[in-house]
Amino acid sequence: MPSWRDGKLGLPVREAIKIFPELEKYLDERGRLDLSNRRARVLYNKAIARVVFDIEVEYHPKGLITTPISRFIFLKTFLRGGEKVLEIGTGHTAMMAIMAAKLFKCDVIATEIDDEFFEYARANIERNNVGVKLIKSMGEVIEGLILMEEKFDVIFSAPPYYEKLTKGGLTEREGVGGGRYGEAFSIRILEEGWQYLKKNGKVALFLPDKSSLLEVVIKRGVELGYTYCDIKFKVGTRCRHSLIFFKR
Repeated sequence: MPSWRDGKLGLPVREAIKIFPELEKYLDERGRLDLSNRRARVLYNKAIARVVFDIEVEYHPKGLITTPISRFIFLKTFLRGGEKVLEIGTGHTAMMAIMAAKLFKCDVIATEIDDEFFEYARANIERNNVGVKLIKSMGEVIEGLILMEEKFDVIFSAPPYYEKLTKGGLTEREGVGGGRYGEAFSIRILEEGWQYLKKNGKVALFLPDKSSLLEVVIKRGVELGYTYCDIKFKVGTRCRHSLIFFKR
């Protein structure tokens, strides 16, 4: 699996500058990259995607700057290789769909609702020459969008998780999950996903370290008949959760 030379995932800033020399102007006097600058974050993450994962990606000017390492770690918590998978809401980068196909050799279907993000996702999929089937959603999550006869080993998503739009780099469709704690979209994936899973199939959700949200999603998953595993991991200074629900 991908790694940098020391065996750990990541890319030193100086190595990233060799890929994108423009990054040099975003360094402070101590040689640290100004990650508060959107352009710097875009270039640095593009460099990581290229060098560590052999993936070429273009970011939408207003979309979330998807970090390749956190997405790869999430996928690694539940993919073993060769599964048939469905990603709900692949976003403008289609980063996880591409990784699932390219790095884990999965048979991938991915969905996206936003018109502009869909076009960026399609271009990124074509750019990386991977066999991801991309489907345009008109508001459907799974039901009414995916054929009933389709059965998956894994359904996964980095779902929106805010109860209302906050200040920052997220669009409303990327950020607002609905419900009291932002849980509604995640719960809808669990509810609709059950009938699309193979026996012993999984639903995996990439969620923040937000206890109120996690608790209500877990509660509903158990009510629906899933068992679950919560894997907490850290990327940089942020903690994330891979919340994996198993159909038994």
